[in-house]
Amino acid sequence: MTDNVLNVVLGLVASAISAGLGWLAQAVRRRRKVERVREFFGLPAGSECLIVVPRSVGAGSHASTVTRRDAYALMWLAGLVEECGARPELVAHDAAHRGLGAKTELCLGGPVSNERMAAHVAWGLPGVLITSGPGPGSNVIAVGDQEFAVEPDRTHVLLARIATPDGGRPVFLVAGQTGTANQAGVRYLVAHHRELARRHGRNGTFALVLRVVNPAAYGPDMVEPVADVTAEALRRPTTAPTTAPTSGTTSGTTTGTTVA
Repeated sequence: MTDNVLNVVLGLVASAISAGLGWLAQAVRRRRKVERVREFFGLPAGSECLIVVPRSVGAGSHASTVTRRDAYALMWLAGLVEECGARPELVAHDAAHRGLGAKTELCLGGPVSNERMAAHVAWGLPGVLITSGPGPGSNVIAVGDQEFAVEPDRTHVLLARIATPDGGRPVFLVAGQTGTANQAGVRYLVAHHRELARRHGRNGTFALVLRVVNPAAYGPDMVEPVADVTAEALRRPTTAPTTAPTSGTTSGTTTGTTVA
């Protein structure tokens, strides 16, 4: 074998080795990235995840139906779970009679349309009060001394991750003031989960309020963070708030009594 041929062979071998090492390094990085996502959501490969479905509230709505916007949000959540290699299980809000920590739980919808959400907020975020009613100023997310009401050009959504006792699987809450806000909160979680993990830790509790800007024009696409209310949400009020029952229909999604 001449020197020229030998140099060509050695060059090809070196290129193949370099390409193989580059592919291996990329594969390791992708695997680490996926593992970080799985850790944040508590979704190891092959595990099961509970997606709690709210009911559609409004005149003529059947108890087992959901709004179109909530259906879109559920599809995004199911896609996220499957990307992690886990299996989603859809459960109606009034049929999820089980404890916390055994499975990751993704709970969608405000407490008026989701009994499970009402229980989670009361247990894990005692400083949060979410009300819903027929008149202006009655559909409010209140945390500490801050209030976030529905306005003509904006709605809000509470996005939270609650760590469960003894290192169990986490609970994620997406409680929007409308169906569009629910969808916007889910899309924000899917798009920004890496940023949320860096900022709040992959095993911590956080509570954020997001603003959906001009949903009539932009739908769920224009979302911006408003406040990190984690400290206030975890602080239990010194006196229990009193709420008066209200009824009626709010814009887009909710009807019913005021729920803490």
